[in-house]
Amino acid sequence: MATNPFLDSSFEIRWSQHTPELIAPAIEVALSRAQAAIDAIASLPTEALTYENTFLALERATEELNLAWGKVTHLQSVADSPPLRDAHNALLPQVSAFFARIQLNPALWARLKTFADTPAAAALTGIHRRFVDETVKDFREAGADLPEAQRARLEALQTELAEVTQKYGDNILDATNAWELVIEDEARLRGLPAHAVATAKRSAESKGLGTPDKPAWRFTLHMPSQEPVMTYADDESFRREMWTAAIAVGAQAPHDNAELVKKIITLRDEKARLLGKPHFADLVLARRMAGSGERALAFIEDMNSRAHAAFVRECAELEEFKAKETGAPRSVLKPWEVGYWAEKLRQSRYDFDDEVLRPYLPMNRVIAGLFELTSRVFGLSIKEHPAGTVEVWHPEVKFYDLHGADGRHLGSFYADWHPREPKRGGAWMGYLVTGGPQADGSRAPHLGYICGNLTPPAGDKPALLSHGEVETIFHEFGHLLHHLLGEVEIKSLNGVNVAWDFVELPSQMMENWCWERESLDLFARHHETGEAIPDEIFSKMTAAKNFRSACATIRQVQFARMDLLLHMRAPEFAEGDIEAKARALVADTMIPTEPPGRTIVKRFGHLFSDPVGYAAGYYSYKWAEVLDADAFTRFRREGVFNAKVGAEFVEHILSKGNSADPAELYRRFMGRDPDIAALLARNGLTPPVPISHAS
Repeated sequence: MATNPFLDSSFEIRWSQHTPELIAPAIEVALSRAQAAIDAIASLPTEALTYENTFLALERATEELNLAWGKVTHLQSVADSPPLRDAHNALLPQVSAFFARIQLNPALWARLKTFADTPAAAALTGIHRRFVDETVKDFREAGADLPEAQRARLEALQTELAEVTQKYGDNILDATNAWELVIEDEARLRGLPAHAVATAKRSAESKGLGTPDKPAWRFTLHMPSQEPVMTYADDESFRREMWTAAIAVGAQAPHDNAELVKKIITLRDEKARLLGKPHFADLVLARRMAGSGERALAFIEDMNSRAHAAFVRECAELEEFKAKETGAPRSVLKPWEVGYWAEKLRQSRYDFDDEVLRPYLPMNRVIAGLFELTSRVFGLSIKEHPAGTVEVWHPEVKFYDLHGADGRHLGSFYADWHPREPKRGGAWMGYLVTGGPQADGSRAPHLGYICGNLTPPAGDKPALLSHGEVETIFHEFGHLLHHLLGEVEIKSLNGVNVAWDFVELPSQMMENWCWERESLDLFARHHETGEAIPDEIFSKMTAAKNFRSACATIRQVQFARMDLLLHMRAPEFAEGDIEAKARALVADTMIPTEPPGRTIVKRFGHLFSDPVGYAAGYYSYKWAEVLDADAFTRFRREGVFNAKVGAEFVEHILSKGNSADPAELYRRFMGRDPDIAALLARNGLTPPVPISHAS
């Protein structure tokens, strides 16, 4: 019998064979085999326990299931369909329950604990010692030492959390896709950039709307469609319509997430208390760099206090600017006016429109420049496979190989950058195969992917990106490098499987090169003339970089504080209006508007679309920004293409995964603990830190 494609571990994946009806048979077989492998460990005689037949056997036990289920969840993210979703949702409870049971299996835990206390375990060193320590901590934190009745309740909680968080995410996707605005009056498009108008026209044509004589323009809530409207559309009613639809995502039947939010935080709180923690934040953060909910909250409130006066000033400036421009008395703005008037103020102050950069940022050149930078800084080479030579899940997807300076094939990856209706929003990185050092001394390549929802090509023109979209590509590529460069022989400790307040360091680090003149010149070149960004535009771009940076900082503070307090004070939010209660937590961090803006509590996928996800961990973005701003000072001091510094970043950060404590890895690269000063200076909240460039 041919192998079910979902169970096929071949490096080259035959995506066309991965059809929904094959999911259930594959996952049921993988679950059965994984359970048998775990049962085998759990029934070992205690006198026969070894590192190989306990901890390493456990590591291998779920590999097939991880691969198969990883393909299912990936396909649901990039090519969702009713049959695929039905198959996924039908199996989700079983898969979730299986993984929840592993660490609550008393016989398995007894074997692991017994071996962990032996002289043989004590003699382990390096990654193997860390693997034993991390696994023991994982089991203890998951409730392995709980009495039987509490373990059973914990299993049920995990399964229920998987189901309700899946539903929350489905609601966001469905609500986003359910809305469209078709415009037939071209006058309403005034102010919109040409690329946004062209994209909307093509979108309408793809739905059979409009004719050559009477064109139509279709807008959706996907960000490449929504953002230009909120920033540039002169027609206020157009912006209001878009804003009203956007805040309704997750907030209206049949996609209302209000009760799901309350249920999720209540279930998480019960889980934390079962495990002896006062709240979910302390449970989640015990082994992250922050260490506790209180410490993470203190970090966020410190950031708030440093930026808040500037935030208040920026809000007032915008109100004054609008009053001056319109001749009306100063008043708070409407929520659908903030982005629009902010852009007008920015153009007025810096005579700079982000859109002027698009012709210099064709996607093909951006990608080529990113790869050239990767070669110069990290000594890597990347080669694209010609279309049709490797199977992909959609014709737009590209496939690449990555090689080291010594010619070794370190890994390969897929890139899927443009929006489609069956594809979830946002940008993300993931992986399908973890290779790395093998027991026989060889090294197997890793396989990953990067996805986004960036501006697509327009007719015969290439995709012309915004600078923010370029940062998104660099960001996700940083995550990808973390996976592909992993040299950790324990797969579960490779790459991005690190503390979540450390995981954003490689990704945010890469964004720095989007602002340096030397690196921009590699890829920021006019799509028709090949000309680099003129000095005048570059000067304006960098001058405008920190425009309203306090508002951007306080927005992150808002999300992080809401996240932490919801999870530290969960019982307060079990009943009542979740939006009103969430707003009360963060009112001082929201731009004052009339009517008041809404929080994103009902469409906060990072927090609520996964059993854990970024829950109690959203502060990690700011935490990692401190790390990346500080770490990049080495490149700014020693040279932005300095291959020696790049090699050290690979050696100490990108290749190490979770093989050592992240604070120790950071110290190895920087020679000291992180300093917040570099981030405050980069954001324009304090004077610049002087950098003496190496000759």
